[in-house]
Amino acid sequence: MFDQFFTRIANHVALAAGKPVTFILCVAVVIIWAVSGPIFGFTDTWQLIINTGTTIVTFLMVFLIQNTQNRDGVAIQAKLDELVRVSEAKNAFIGIEHLTEEEVEKFRKQCEEAAKKADEELKSRTAQKKNPKSTQRRPARKPAPAKARA
Repeated sequence: MFDQFFTRIANHVALAAGKPVTFILCVAVVIIWAVSGPIFGFTDTWQLIINTGTTIVTFLMVFLIQNTQNRDGVAIQAKLDELVRVSEAKNAFIGIEHLTEEEVEKFRKQCEEAAKKADEELKSRTAQKKNPKSTQRRPARKPAPAKARA
């Protein structure tokens, strides 16, 4: 129950934090704080208010945004896994996000090599389609009979 409540709150806060109106509101708060500086004599308390407020908001936002990004990452990974599962791709790629960094790098290099090989094959086929005569074999010429010397 708490997880659902937290997820709902995190989603709403993350969505609201990314809107332009939220940015404008934050800028307005900073401007009001700055303008109030001379009124309060730029005291330590005046500085402490903005420092404490921004620290608390930043601290809480880090966890909310991280939670949202974690869920988004897991959801995207599940969708990609399903696409791999139902396609002709290798099922070995499902779940590689749980491997070590070195193991993932090994998979990445394999994919890169396979992509380069596929590009070369595609270029070769394209060249054959553009210039079919150059790829056809010509029959070898028979050597001309040697002339007899007199």
